[in-house]
Amino acid sequence: MSLEVQNLYKQYGEQWAVNDVSFTVGEGEIVGFLGPNGAGKSTTMKIATCYLPPTAGTVRINGLDVLEHPLRVRQQLGYLPEHNPLYLDMYVHEYLRFIGSVHKLSGKRLKQRVGEVVALCGLEREQNKKIQALSKGYRQRVGLAQALVHDPSVLILDEPTTGLDPNQIEEIRGVIRSISARKTVVFSTHIMQEVQALCQRVVIINRGRVVADSPVSRLQQQPAGGRLIRVEFEAPINPELFARLEGIRQVEEAGASQYLLHTTDDLQVRSRIFRLAADNDLPLVGLRLEENSLENVFRELTQQQPSEA
Repeated sequence: MSLEVQNLYKQYGEQWAVNDVSFTVGEGEIVGFLGPNGAGKSTTMKIATCYLPPTAGTVRINGLDVLEHPLRVRQQLGYLPEHNPLYLDMYVHEYLRFIGSVHKLSGKRLKQRVGEVVALCGLEREQNKKIQALSKGYRQRVGLAQALVHDPSVLILDEPTTGLDPNQIEEIRGVIRSISARKTVVFSTHIMQEVQALCQRVVIINRGRVVADSPVSRLQQQPAGGRLIRVEFEAPINPELFARLEGIRQVEEAGASQYLLHTTDDLQVRSRIFRLAADNDLPLVGLRLEENSLENVFRELTQQQPSEA
């Protein structure tokens, strides 16, 4: 595995910012690392990139422990932090050459890599400007370019599309897709459409603990241990009727005569809905299992209180 996080803990005073987090990411995977503000995402990323020491546990990059081999780990990592630190008084191409030289690139190889990442990140027109003259979106592109300039095998990106307009977001997504076949990519975001567009898998943490580690498709089909059923009648009904049925946790009105039912995994729920319709003489037009939205899944998982160790 390119990235291995095992039983990771980070404590600040009395608070556990990261509390027994474990997951792995393989080569060629794009994994979304999700969680509400304060969940421990950035702390985990900072430990994985050698910026913070863990209280306990291990993180390995390509088999190298981040505590035992920090310099070798940094050689194989590209990191874009949440607050993108840049030397604003430097020109774009000058800054990228500087970052490349820090990674021991020189001569033709350095010139080649700077040219490649400038093109890849759409910075051709901006490369001769000072960074302080760039918009927030272009500064974010420069941050991504510096993470890529030494051609790392593992990329860790904390909110990589912050401040970008819709066109720029799609361009950066294209960059991430194009490099992912031969790299490991882990990125955090609050944009669920981005997860659906890019990720095969997501890891969700809440209050410092992993609450989900699943392919995106599976997570949508079975949110938080339940199912989502769309029911449609010929005419509107009183949604309180569903409260009588065992296995229904929540009801949402979803348009004229349609209702979204958040249910448990009880396979008898659908037969109970048919029986409810028949017993109350309610013409049932349709009933189908729905793919839940990632927003709903995320909300359900992160509103739950993780169990104590």
